[in-house]
Order: sequence, then C-alpha cells, then structure tokens
Amino acid sequence: MDFSTLFRTKENLNLDKSTLTILRYIAILGQFAAINIVFFYLDLKFPIKETYIIIFIGLLTNLFLQFKIKVIQLKDTYASLFLLYDLFQLSALLYLTGGILNPFIILLIIPTIVSSTFLSMGTTIILGVITSFLLFLLTYTHLHLPLPGVDTEIFEVPNFYKQGILIAILIGLIFLSYFGIRFAGETKKRSEALNKLQEVISKEYELESLGGQAAAAAHSLGTPLATITVVAKELKKEIGDDGRYSKDIDLLISQTKRCSDILKQISKKQIEEDIFLSSIKFEDLLEEIVNSFKETSSKKIELSSQDDKNKINIERSPEIIYGLRNFIGNAIKFSKSKVKIYLKSNDKEVTVNVTDDGPGFPDDIFNFLGEPYIKSKSKETSANAGLGLGTFLGKTLLEKQGAKLSFKNNQNGAEVKIDFVLSKLIS
Repeated sequence: MDFSTLFRTKENLNLDKSTLTILRYIAILGQFAAINIVFFYLDLKFPIKETYIIIFIGLLTNLFLQFKIKVIQLKDTYASLFLLYDLFQLSALLYLTGGILNPFIILLIIPTIVSSTFLSMGTTIILGVITSFLLFLLTYTHLHLPLPGVDTEIFEVPNFYKQGILIAILIGLIFLSYFGIRFAGETKKRSEALNKLQEVISKEYELESLGGQAAAAAHSLGTPLATITVVAKELKKEIGDDGRYSKDIDLLISQTKRCSDILKQISKKQIEEDIFLSSIKFEDLLEEIVNSFKETSSKKIELSSQDDKNKINIERSPEIIYGLRNFIGNAIKFSKSKVKIYLKSNDKEVTVNVTDDGPGFPDDIFNFLGEPYIKSKSKETSANAGLGLGTFLGKTLLEKQGAKLSFKNNQNGAEVKIDFVLSKLIS
C-alpha cells in the first residue's frame, strides 16, 4: 500500500466553514424534527426538555461558528474541535433516546467520515477512537424506551444483538474512514498533477513568447545603443589622451558594442527560429528531439522513418514536443545500451514506436501506467524513477492532441506506441 495517500500536508488540512455550517444546520433541523415526531406522534416518552436543551446548545455553537469565526477555511485544529463537540452532542441525544437501539445511531460516525475527507489522518484516528468509545458506552449505558406496538413497558433485546449492531457500525466506521482518506489523497494528487500539467504548458508558451519579446527588445534598443556609441566616440575626440576619463570612455564604448552584438545574436536567432516555428516535418521534429538526447547520453539511439509515407508538416506544438521528449527520455533512462524509435505513417495515421532494451515496465504498475504518482517495488525502476507524474503529463499532453497510447513489454524491453490521427495533426 502506498502510505503517501494517507497523509496530507499542512496546507491541505482545512475544512470549508460554510460546508461545515450547512451540514450542522441540517443535522440540527433533523434532530429537532426527529425528536418531535417520536415524542408527539409515536408517543414515545423520554426527557424531551433535556433533548431541546442539547439541540439548542448545538444551534448556539453553529451560530458562533457562522458569525464569530472570521475565516473561510477552518484549520485542522478548529475543525476537529467542532466535530468533537458534534460527537458528544449526538451521543447525549442518543443516550436519552435509546442508545445503540436508536435507528439514528449510524449518524454517530459522520464526524469521523468528514474528518477523513478533509482533515489529517491523526485527527481522523482520534475522532475514530472517541467514536468507538462512545459507541461502547451507548451499547451498555442508555435510557430504555418502550417500543410502539409492544405490550411490555420496556423493550429489551439480548446483549448479543446490541453487540452485533456495535460491530457492524465499527466496521462501517473503519471502512468509510479508510475510503475517505484514500479518496482525499488521490483527489489531492490528481489536482497537483493537473496543476503541474498546466504549468508545463504555460512555460512552453511563455518561452515561445519570450523569444518574440527578445527580438522586439533587440530592435528597439539598437538605436539608443548606436547613439550612445556615437556620443562616446565624440567625447573621446574632445577629451583626447586625458587619462582621467579616456579609460572610462573606452570601457563605455566596448561595453556598448558588446550589448549591440548580443542583441544582434538574439535577433538573428529569432529570425532563424521563425523559419520553422510555425511548422516542421514530423520526421525532422523527431530527429531534433533525438539529437538533443544524443548530446547528453552515451547510449545508442536509432531513428528509423523508412515507412513514413506522408512527409507531413505539423505545428511545433509544445504538447507534442514535451510528450515525445518524455517517452523518449524515459526509454533512454531505463535502457541498457540502445533505444529504437520507429516512425511510420499512412493516409490515416502517424505512428511512433519507442522501444528500449531495459527491464521493461514493472508488473505491479503496468495496469496503472499514465496515472500520477505511481510507485513500483521493482529495483530497476525505483533506482531511476520517472514513471509517475512525468508519464502522466506526457500521456495527457499527447492525448490532448488526439493521440492514443499503448504500453507493452517485449522480450528485450519496453515499448510505447503512440498513434496520431493524421487529420488532427495537419488541421
């Protein structure tokens, strides 16, 4: 089991105040309605004044929560105190109205379930233990109520029946709390992954726009720098060989020239990039990505495009570039010595196969590939990492461009197959 899903960081330990307030108002109204129906309609006699007082105090605490606590999100400590009060408040009502035999006894687990979804695991465990203790008390200590339709004044059931109800509720408490913790953890991780995805896309587009801004700056600063150079040279003529100022003026001229050269390079680079910025052959894009890895890796990387029947031009999409780089990079990372990239196309689709001679995808995570934050127990994988968030981002970005991905293990390693719909690539 991945225990990372059970724990939540401090910044996520909070509960929306309005959510808790509404839930408590619903609980108070439900308690008030149930008490009155049972007492007046079903004619079951119990200390109704005491129940009214308990419900009224609950109402006051909720009004305090709503109007006196000036926060939107309740931190773990504050939220746990209100949930703890709700436990004791409901337990008191249940004590006065039949204890474990009250049909509403199941509602006693709600505060713990709420905690498991929004608050820390420690808070959830504490509330769970207290809930269990209160359930034990209500099993053996409570006011007995007559049962409508039964002639006996007090309806008694065997202890084993009460114990069965207790065990059933405890099982439900454990199961639902565990589910709430896991659900909240997975939701948090997916939210982080999607935020990371958005960040990656934003950075790619930011880099593209930055190049255009740099070129514009180079053009705009060219004239002021030229003016500074002319003025500096005129000053040097006027001053002559005066050692007090000539060195400073020479430095000014040289640094101005240096700035001009840098801006010329930026502008030139931008012009060169503009040639292929709008479109590029798919084969050339793959070759460009492969060459970038060849500069940093000693492993053999082969690119084959013999079956590329359609030499199509595609936009240099950041999504496609990042996605392809991710899977090619993973193949290089996990391979022993060689990676093969096979490009083929026909009238309907373009396919990229990436294979390596590594250990392959671990069996324990194979069915979860493409999900965020997965971890394998495989020694080869854990030593290198890279199959979690990166794979999720790469898969999501490529699917956004209409691609379909499949994973499999061959005799010699792992294989990733990426199928693009031709019409979506060139549209």
